[in-house]
Amino acid sequence: MEKKEKNTFSRCADCKNCALCTAMIPLFSALPEDVRQGLTERSVLTTRAKGSFLFRVGETVDSVLIVRKGRIKLCKYDAEGNEYILDILHDGDAIWENLFLESAVFPYSAVCLTKVELCEIRKSDFIRIIAEQPSIALNLISLLSMRLRDANEKALLLSIQDPKVRLAGFLLDRDIRCVGPEIRLKLEDIAASIGLRPETVSRNLSKFEKEHLITRLGQGKIMVTDRNGLKKVYNAGQKI
Repeated sequence: MEKKEKNTFSRCADCKNCALCTAMIPLFSALPEDVRQGLTERSVLTTRAKGSFLFRVGETVDSVLIVRKGRIKLCKYDAEGNEYILDILHDGDAIWENLFLESAVFPYSAVCLTKVELCEIRKSDFIRIIAEQPSIALNLISLLSMRLRDANEKALLLSIQDPKVRLAGFLLDRDIRCVGPEIRLKLEDIAASIGLRPETVSRNLSKFEKEHLITRLGQGKIMVTDRNGLKKVYNAGQKI
């Protein structure tokens, strides 16, 4: 059963660290402090409950969403109800790519894996800043290129037949992107991210642990203890 959303709202201008959100993401970090300050003064801080939908497929894109704190999964569901996780966002990540499409709607849903704090910047304010600050347009091109590269790498990962190699690649990527020393994901979320069955993921995690490449800490926490070892597994699979 879907959890009832319990959301709170406040103005970002009331936050003690009002410039933090725009300073912590690449999209805005290069902007002058007064411009970032102006953005936060027009923004809204929201808190979303764990398990709630941030938005659903087909809903209108009307703001830039910056993750201040928490984890969000971007996902789709097929006709049978099977979930496919496209990405998992952490502190400092932002959702903005679809903002420039005409009659833009979200092509995926977003579900809060934890309690999430967001800063929402309205589309009109975002577009105005781009018009007034040409440098941010260059940042957009660079960031979109990086997203395209990441998408290509994800496609390559999903094309790998060996589940052990596919899982090794996923863990290497998440270890870089995650906040904190460990990867915090449930078995089912890992499986849905790389198109494997949960039991297949569990079996290969056990192999990695026996090989001292990772340590499972319980409660959906995984610590990568030997990145070089995982890289050898992944690179060896790429050569086959």
